[in-house]
Amino acid sequence: MKTKFCILILTILFWQISAQKTVVSDSISRKKLQAIKKDQNIKIDGILDDEIWKSVPVATNFVERQPNNGKPQADSLKTEVKFLYDDTGLYIAAQMYDPQPSKILKELTERDNIANDDFFGIIINGYNDHQQSLEFIVTAAGVQVDGKLTTENEDMSWNAVWYSAVKINEKGWAVEMKIPFFELRFPKKDLQEFGLNMIRKIKRTNTMYDWNHVDNQKGNYTLYDGVLKGITDVKTPTRLSFTPYFSTYVNSFDGKTEMNVNGGMDLKYGINDAFTFDMTLIPDFGQANFDNSILNLTPFEQQFSEQRSFFMEGTELFSKGDMFYSRRVGGEPSVYPNVGENETVTEYPSKVKLFNAFKISGRTKKGLGIGIFNGVTEKMDATIRDNETGTTRKEVVEPWTNYNVLVFDQRFGGNSSVTLVNTNTTRMGDFRDANATGLLWNISNKANTYTYYGNLKGSWVMNGDTKFGNRGTAGIGKFSGKHRFEINANYVNKDWDINDLGFSTKTNYGNHNVWYGYRILQPTKKLNNMYLNFNLNYYHRLDPFLNQRLVFNHNNSFTNKKFQSFGGGVELTPYGEKDIYEPRTFGRYLNVPGYFDSWLWFESDSRKKLQYNITVDYYAYDQKGRNYIVPSLYLRYRASDKLNLIWQFNPVFSNNEIGYSGKDASNIYMGRRQRNTYENAITGKYNFNETMTLSLAFRHYFSDVTYKQFYALNNDGSLDSNTNYNPNLNGTYNSWNVDLRYSWWFAPGSQLTLLFRNATSNYLEISRMRFKNNFDELFNAPMVNNFSLRVTYFLDYNRMKNWF
Repeated sequence: MKTKFCILILTILFWQISAQKTVVSDSISRKKLQAIKKDQNIKIDGILDDEIWKSVPVATNFVERQPNNGKPQADSLKTEVKFLYDDTGLYIAAQMYDPQPSKILKELTERDNIANDDFFGIIINGYNDHQQSLEFIVTAAGVQVDGKLTTENEDMSWNAVWYSAVKINEKGWAVEMKIPFFELRFPKKDLQEFGLNMIRKIKRTNTMYDWNHVDNQKGNYTLYDGVLKGITDVKTPTRLSFTPYFSTYVNSFDGKTEMNVNGGMDLKYGINDAFTFDMTLIPDFGQANFDNSILNLTPFEQQFSEQRSFFMEGTELFSKGDMFYSRRVGGEPSVYPNVGENETVTEYPSKVKLFNAFKISGRTKKGLGIGIFNGVTEKMDATIRDNETGTTRKEVVEPWTNYNVLVFDQRFGGNSSVTLVNTNTTRMGDFRDANATGLLWNISNKANTYTYYGNLKGSWVMNGDTKFGNRGTAGIGKFSGKHRFEINANYVNKDWDINDLGFSTKTNYGNHNVWYGYRILQPTKKLNNMYLNFNLNYYHRLDPFLNQRLVFNHNNSFTNKKFQSFGGGVELTPYGEKDIYEPRTFGRYLNVPGYFDSWLWFESDSRKKLQYNITVDYYAYDQKGRNYIVPSLYLRYRASDKLNLIWQFNPVFSNNEIGYSGKDASNIYMGRRQRNTYENAITGKYNFNETMTLSLAFRHYFSDVTYKQFYALNNDGSLDSNTNYNPNLNGTYNSWNVDLRYSWWFAPGSQLTLLFRNATSNYLEISRMRFKNNFDELFNAPMVNNFSLRVTYFLDYNRMKNWF
C-alpha cells in the first residue's frame, strides 16, 4: 500500500513540474531604477553633500506594507534613494524625510539586532530570480543588520563585510552605504539587472514601507522585487577572505586552575560567481552561549539550539527537510564504555572535539541550489579504573568520525522547489554508521494562491545489522486571501532514526490534520490585524494499529490601534490519549485522561520604555486533582537608548501527572508525581556605541519532583496500585549560568570579545527543599569560573594584494 502511495505521489509531483513554466507569468508591477557609474570618490559619512549625488536618478514613491497595505507614503515622510557603482561595489544614498527629526527612534543595539529603531534597508538579488535575496539594513542609530531572505525563511545569522554611516539632519535622517561586489552573487555578463526592493520602518508609528509594493494577500516577499539596471562591465571580484583568530582561557573548577591558548582560522573562498567555500581550521567555540538545560523526565533527549557561529551562518540549504541537527557534530560520544564488575569510569568526555569542517553552498542562474557540508571529529577515549588493582585502561567511546550533508534544491516557477537531501555518518572501526535520504517538494500554482507539498524520507542505521526506517508527508493548502486552509497527512514508521546527524523523537504513528485560518488584510476601526486559526488533528499508532488521540485547537491573536497585542485559545482531547511513548517499551501504552486547555496572553506596546508580556496557560484533566499550569512574565525596561534590561520568569506547575518510573522483568511502573519548576532569566545590555557592547546573561533553572504513589502498568493501559514498588525517585535539579561579555567590532568583520563565565549545576535525591537550603547546596557544588579573550581579524584578498 505504501509503495502504491509513493508511486502516486511521485507521478503527481512530476506531472506538476512538467506542467509549470520555468518562469512565472509576471503580473506584478515592477519599478525600475538606473544605477550610475561613479567617477569621483565618495566619503561614507551619512552626509549627502558629495557633488556626484546631485545628478543621480532617484527612487521614491514608497508604498505602505503595514498596517495599511497599499497606501502611498505621505510626502512629508517620503524616502529618496540613489545608487552609484564602480568596479568594487554599490554605493547607496538614502534620505528619510521626517517632519520631527527629534522624535526619530534610534536605540543602540548589538550588530544584527533591531530594537526601538527606525531603519532603512536594501534587499538585492543578483540573479533577479525572485528566489533568494541579500538584506543590508541600517538603523537610525547606525547599527548594521544583514541576512539572507529566501522564499521560505529569513536567515539573520549570515554576516557580510560592508560599510555604512548615518546622520540625523534637518530633513529627517540619512544613510550612506557601500556594498562590496565580493559580498554579492551575480552572473558573469556585460549588463546586469539585479532584483531590488527597499524597506523603511518608522518605529514611532510602527509603519513599514517598501519601494516596490508588496501585496499581503499572497506570495512571499521575494516575489515583489523591482529592478536595478544600468550596471555594466563589472567583473566578478575574487572572493577570498581569511579570518584568523587568537583565544586564551583561564579556567578554574573544583580547586584546579588551567590556562590554554588557541589559534586557528576561518577561510571563505568564492569558487565562482554562485558558489562559496567556507572552512574552519582548528575551530574554537569556547565562547558560545550556554545551553538552557532542564530536568528532562520525557522519553526523549532535550534538543538544544545551535550556538556555534560556523554552524549558524549560511545554513539555509542545510536546514531543508529538518534532517540535519548540527549539534551532533562535536556532540556527546556515541557509546558508553563497557565496565566490568570491579571497574569504575573515572574520565568520560562530555563533548567530542571537532577537528575541522567545511561548507560549499550556492545557487546557479537556473535556480539549482547545491549545498555540501563535511565535518571531521577526533577520536575520544574514556578512562576506566580497576577498583581492586588500581590500574587504569582506555576505551574508545567515539572514533574518528566523518559527517556529511549533501543538498540539491531546484527552484522553479517563481515559488516552487524540489529538494534532495542526504546525510551520512561514517565512524572508523566497528562502530555504528548511518545514512538518511529525503525527497521534498513544494509546488505553487502560477497565481501563488495554492501550494502542494510533501516529502518521502528513508533512514539506514548500520550497526551489525541494517535498520531501515521511512516517513512521508503529503498536503495541499491555500495560503492567500482572507480565508486560508491546509490539509495534510503524514506517517513515521517504527524504525525511522536519523539521530546520528539529525534529530528525531516520536515514531510509529500516522497523523491527519485539517487547518482553517481567517485574517484581516487591512486595518479596521479598532484593529490593525486579526488572525483566527482552527485545527483538527487525528493520531494513530501504525504497528500494531491503535487509535491514539483526537485534538481540536483554536487560537487567535489581535493587535489594536495602540499596538498592543493579545489573544488566546482552547485545545481539547475529548477521548483522552493512549500514550505509546511514556512506557518506553514497544507495543505498550498508557491511558491519559482527556484535557481542556485554555490560555490567554497579552503583549504591551514595545515602543514604550516599559514593556510587559503576560501569558497564562491552564490544562484541566478529566481526573480529580490533575492539572498543568504554565504562567509566564516578561518585563523589559529601556532606561535609555544605550541601556536595556530584561527579566523573564517562567514557572511550571504539574499536579498529579503520571510518568514512567522504572521496570523489571515482570512489570512497567508508573509514578504519580508533583513537579514544580521555576526559571528566572535576566539579560542586560549597555551599548557604548554601534560597535561596542557590554552584555549580561543570567539564568537560574530550578525543578523538583515528588512522587506520591507508584503503579504497575496493565496491558490495556490502565494502572494497578497493588504493587510493592516504592523507590526514592524524588529529586531536585538546579542549573546556574552567568555570562558577562564585552564585545567590540574594532574593524569591519573584526571583533574582540572578553568573557567572564560562572556556572554550576547539581542534582539531589531529595525534593521540597527550603529556598535557602537549596541555594546552599547549589553553591557548595563545584563551580566553573572562566575568563576568556578572543580576537578575530578579517582579511580581504582584494585589499591584501595591494600591500605588496
